[in-house]
Amino acid sequence: MGRARVTARVIVHPGVEDVSVQQVLEALADPARRSVVRTLAHASTDLSCGSFDLPIGRSTSSHHFSVLRAAGVLRQYYVGTTKMNTLRADELEQRFPGLLSAVVAAADAEARNTPRAP
Repeated sequence: MGRARVTARVIVHPGVEDVSVQQVLEALADPARRSVVRTLAHASTDLSCGSFDLPIGRSTSSHHFSVLRAAGVLRQYYVGTTKMNTLRADELEQRFPGLLSAVVAAADAEARNTPRAP
């Protein structure tokens, strides 16, 4: 028997020039997706999908990452079997100046003003 052929997993991302402000705003309208973006914006490194503290199931989480990727907000890539995420902050800043930083600042303010559950 021969060895199994291993092929690289390729994740398709839209070019930021093909993304509309409507798509970005719709993607960022959901609190779980804003939480992902906020976490990535403050992270010093790329993060795996499993490292986010989201109060939702795994399949719902996958859906939210897919929406953010399709809207051009984040880029995903594999390291082994782990899917990593990085914010496309520089690209979005060029396309929609100030938008992402304003959303992150608003999410930060919202998080500071939201009482924590006991």
